[in-house]
Amino acid sequence: MKRPLRLRLVLRDLAAGSAFGAMAVSGQLPLWALGLFLGALVLALCDVRLVARHSRLSALGLLVAAVLLGLQLTSGAMNAVVAACSFAGLIAAQRMLSTPDAAAEGQTHLTGLLMVAGGAALSGDMTYALCLIAFGVLASLSLALGVVEAAVPDGEPVPVRAVMRPLSAGLAFAVAGAVAFFVLFPRLNWAMVGPRSAPGLGAVSSAGYSNTVRLGGAGTIKGNPRVVLRATLTPDPERDALDAYWVGRTYDTFDGMEWANVVGAKQTERQITLRPASDTLLHQRIELLPAYGARTLIALEMPSRLGNAMAHTPTGTRSSPVQLQGGGEVRFTIAAPSYTYEAYSLPPDARTGMSAGLVQAERDQLLAVPEHLDPRVARLAAQVLQGEKEPLAAARKLAAFLQRDYAYTLEQAGTPEDPLADFLFVRKAGHCEHFATALTLMLRTQGIGARLATGFYGGTRVDGGYLVRAGDAHAWTHVLVPGRGFVTVDATPPSNRTSQGSVLLEKLLAFYEAVEARWRNSVVDYSFRDQFELASALVRPPRRPAGSPANEAPSRLPPPRAWVTAAVVAFVVWRAARFASRWTGRAPTLEATRFLDRVDALLQRAHVPRMEQETLEDLTTRLARDGHPLALAMTPLTRRYLEARFGGRALREGEAEHLLATLRRALDAEAARRAVKPAGQAGPTARAS
Repeated sequence: MKRPLRLRLVLRDLAAGSAFGAMAVSGQLPLWALGLFLGALVLALCDVRLVARHSRLSALGLLVAAVLLGLQLTSGAMNAVVAACSFAGLIAAQRMLSTPDAAAEGQTHLTGLLMVAGGAALSGDMTYALCLIAFGVLASLSLALGVVEAAVPDGEPVPVRAVMRPLSAGLAFAVAGAVAFFVLFPRLNWAMVGPRSAPGLGAVSSAGYSNTVRLGGAGTIKGNPRVVLRATLTPDPERDALDAYWVGRTYDTFDGMEWANVVGAKQTERQITLRPASDTLLHQRIELLPAYGARTLIALEMPSRLGNAMAHTPTGTRSSPVQLQGGGEVRFTIAAPSYTYEAYSLPPDARTGMSAGLVQAERDQLLAVPEHLDPRVARLAAQVLQGEKEPLAAARKLAAFLQRDYAYTLEQAGTPEDPLADFLFVRKAGHCEHFATALTLMLRTQGIGARLATGFYGGTRVDGGYLVRAGDAHAWTHVLVPGRGFVTVDATPPSNRTSQGSVLLEKLLAFYEAVEARWRNSVVDYSFRDQFELASALVRPPRRPAGSPANEAPSRLPPPRAWVTAAVVAFVVWRAARFASRWTGRAPTLEATRFLDRVDALLQRAHVPRMEQETLEDLTTRLARDGHPLALAMTPLTRRYLEARFGGRALREGEAEHLLATLRRALDAEAARRAVKPAGQAGPTARAS
């Protein structure tokens, strides 16, 4: 048996690995399936074909895996797509470790295609696209090398270096054609990718909300650069960095250690109204990503309405009602890795008034302090305020004091019994929760209503929208101002409100998010409408330049981009026509080759002696030089073959049959002549040129 080319097997196995990666990046495959496939891939790359010696055992293992997946599927622990993808990966692993024959080759590539399709059903993000491209390139090179390898005689080396250049060119041409097909081919629907719910490989939710906020502990989340929220704002502020608060919920009750709410769940609706609307609401289209890890809706302060929510679950996208909780929190009723929804917020200078949803129990808690609150807190607040009673002025005075005399730190070793007193009188350093708690409690000791608010601060502009990171998690204070309602006052130093992570890592993630957004807009969400708009934009006449006379008639000619596009299309068509003409021009060449094959067959059957590596023209020259009777038939035949093969003068209809008939008669005559003489020794034969 001919030993397969090692490079081709490596490319095949890497292609299967890329196809499996297209599924694995969704983060939904079971860990045991990941482990088994990765182990099989390593063994295959090391050319260890275990299944070749234990085929029955491997088949039994596949059967056990199928039963295990079926049980998980019927029990509801796994959905059908994940189960099918996992089993496809196991089949691919089994095929990679089997004897590398033609059947195993085809089955490995087929399961690769199935895994790529499964990856599209699980996730359509950019990492999937990278795996898809890798699979296409590696599988194509492997298949092409297989074709070349089959054409090389046994024992001769495969000219890998010589064929890689034309293979690469052909591959680039195929990729360009696929892109053009995707862009230009009319489509009515593009819903081939999976829901936007893939948590990602190794992703851990990091910014989730809980029902309480416990004071103390290190603020490690401030160093987390993962993006948890994408938002598109209307009207667009068009600023690179958003100086804004994204509120999730507020807390009204502090027991000395942690914040909570006195009221629990309220009504459930499709849309929750928190405050009366105004004429200048700020609309937000928000996508909460799997890194967020909670069911609390986020919106810019002060939110007026939240709803129209869609939950992107592993089994599809569903509409999710929302539920109002205590503290103004609005929560999704369906658990899902990611969500999209709409929110409307009041402008920053709006007078909100007391929230209509605030019940009496919540109003009473706005002045409540812990039973054992350190009395030094009230004395310190009174000392700083110096008789100031106006709520907003008092809050700003206390905030300025805290920012000036206290340090910001994320290092909080140990758990003090009274974290507020420890912050104000011992460490004099803390993070946003310490600053916000201190301001809120100091205000309450002076008879000013306040509550703790949590959410995010900031927002980085990327591709027309804004990104919020887990490190932007923040806490601040809502001060109740008569006639205005709750007003935000932040005691945390301004430079420490946003993410505290690595700047370089944040820039890299921002770049990735920008590319990911382009991928979503240009590929995943690419629709027939986008195609129509693209075509319209190419031929739409240019707008009248600013400052041009009003009576100047606009040009009716297409814009320059339309001419450039037409020129490019014409060039491509011309090149394609030339390529097609070359391809059709090969027909005479192929006909001449087939004519040569028939001549060789006649010569071999007649046992015409030929030298090693002797071509047809060499044989004819030798016969003519020796005065052999066959030279009379061979000379015109060879000349016409050379003209058809290299001179572009194709054989006429019936000419090949006439020349072959002449040769056949000459061979018969030569055979008759040799029959009366001792038969000559037939020399070795070889393929002519």
